[in-house]
Amino acid sequence: MSTSAGYQSPVVTVATALPRRKVASSVLIVPVVSSGDDDGRATVVANPFLDAEAVGEIEVALEALGAKGGGEQVTRIVVPALPVSSVLAVGLGKARDEWPAETIRRAAGVAARSINGVENVFTTLSAIDLEATIEGLLLGAYRFTEFRSGKTAPKDTGIRKVTALTADTKAATKDSAAHAEAVAVAVATARDFVNTPPSHLFPDEFAKRAKALGEAAGLSVQVLDEKALAKAGFGGIVGVGKGSSRPPRLVRLEHRGGGRKAKKVALVGKGITFDTGGISIKPAANMHHMTSDMGGAAAVIATVLLAARRNLPIDVVAYVPMAENMPSATAQRPGDVLTQYGGTTVEVLNTDAEGRLILADAIVRACEDDPDYLIETSTLTGAQTVALGARTPGVMGSDEFRDRVAGISQSVGENAWAMPLPEELKDDLKSTVADLANVSGSRYAGMLVAGTYLREFVADGVEWAHIDVAAPAYNSGGPWGYTPKGGTGVPTRTMFAVLEDISVNG
Repeated sequence: MSTSAGYQSPVVTVATALPRRKVASSVLIVPVVSSGDDDGRATVVANPFLDAEAVGEIEVALEALGAKGGGEQVTRIVVPALPVSSVLAVGLGKARDEWPAETIRRAAGVAARSINGVENVFTTLSAIDLEATIEGLLLGAYRFTEFRSGKTAPKDTGIRKVTALTADTKAATKDSAAHAEAVAVAVATARDFVNTPPSHLFPDEFAKRAKALGEAAGLSVQVLDEKALAKAGFGGIVGVGKGSSRPPRLVRLEHRGGGRKAKKVALVGKGITFDTGGISIKPAANMHHMTSDMGGAAAVIATVLLAARRNLPIDVVAYVPMAENMPSATAQRPGDVLTQYGGTTVEVLNTDAEGRLILADAIVRACEDDPDYLIETSTLTGAQTVALGARTPGVMGSDEFRDRVAGISQSVGENAWAMPLPEELKDDLKSTVADLANVSGSRYAGMLVAGTYLREFVADGVEWAHIDVAAPAYNSGGPWGYTPKGGTGVPTRTMFAVLEDISVNG
C-alpha cells in the first residue's frame, strides 16, 4: 500500500509455519532474551515455529559471537538448516511471563531498521504479539527517498514482504494483521507529509494532496482558498498567511460512518507548512526543523483517512488550516489586531505564536458541526519540549476526556501525559486593546498558556483535548526502535485509537 509520497509499504501475510524450501533474499527474525547466567548470553524465546535442533543451532551461533539478549540488540547469523538466507536475533531483555506490546513493537522496529538488501522477512516475534510485531516491522521499515537522486538513493530495494508466523490464519487473525498494517500505513502517510520539504509542500499543494487522498478514501472534501477564507471571516488563518506569496487554505474532510445516533468527533490539526516566526523571526539555528510545523495537520489527515479505510461506525470531521508564516512587507506585525472566526478580537503580540491563531479559527468552525468530542493536535510550543522532553506529548483539555486520551496514548506507545489548565493563566492573556492577546507576558507555563488560549474557542458542552507534539512529531536526533530520524507520525496512533474507543464505548 502506498502513501502520499509514494512510499510502498511491505506486503503483509500470516502463516502457520516456515516454508519448506529455501527462500532467496530472506531473513527470519527470532526474539532472544538475556539468560540468568552472569554472562547474560542470548537464549531463544520458546515458540512453536522452531524445533529443538534449530533453536540449538541458533544459540550455538550466538554464543560463538558473544551475543547478548539485551533490549533491542540485534545479531545476524547464518543457520543452514533453516529455509532462509539468515537469522536476525533481536533482544527483548530479561525473560518475563508477559511482554508489553511496546517492547515487541520496538524490537520489531529495530530489527526492520537493521535489515538491508533483503526482500522477504519472516518473524516469530508475532507469536508473542501479532499486531505489535507487524506495526513495529512496517514502521521500522519506513524510508523516505522521494528527493534522493541516483547518487545517494539506497541501492537495495528494501523489505517487500513480511510473513508473520502465528498459531492460525482464521479471519480474526487476518483482521488483526490488516488492522496493524492499516495503522502503520497511516503513520507512514503522516511521516511523508512531514518529511516533504516546504519547497514542495506549501498550503495549496498540501490541500491538493489532502483532497486527492481524501476523495480516494471516500471522504467528502471541501477546500477554502484565500478569497473564501477572507469572505467568511477566518481572520486568524488569513492574518498568519498574509506574509507569504503562497496563500493559506482550510481543508475539511468528512467521514460519515454512523447513523443518526452515532457519535461525532471533530479533529483539528495545525498546518503551518513552514514557520519563520514571521516578523518575530526565529533564530537561524535549526530553523530548518520548522518544515515539521504541519505535523499536527499531517496526523489529522492520516487519522481521518484511516477512519474511512477501517470504516469506523462514527462520524469524523477534520478541519485542517494551512498557512506559511513568513516575514514580508505584507506580514502582520506585533501589535496588530485581528478578528478570529466567530468574532473574538486578538492582539498579536508575537507573530511566532501563530499556530494558535489558525487553530482557533478551525476550532470555532469545527464546533459549528456540533461534535460530541474535539481533538486538536499541533506542534505548538517549545515549552512542551522543556516540560516533557522530546518523546512525550502533553495533553490538555476537558479533565475526563483529557485523561482518557492520555491513557489511550500510553497504551499504544505514544505515551502522552495529562497536563492541567489552571484558571489563573487566563489573566495572562488579557489585552489592553482587544478581547485577548495571543501570548502572555510571562516566560513560564508556555504550553499551558497556549492550551488556555485554545480553550477560549471551544464551544460549551464539547469534550475536547489538545495534544502538543512540538518535539514528538519530529525526531531531530538518531533513530530508535521503530522511529526514524525526521517525521514520526505522532500522534496518529493515539487519535485513531481514541476514535476506535469512542466507536465502541461512546
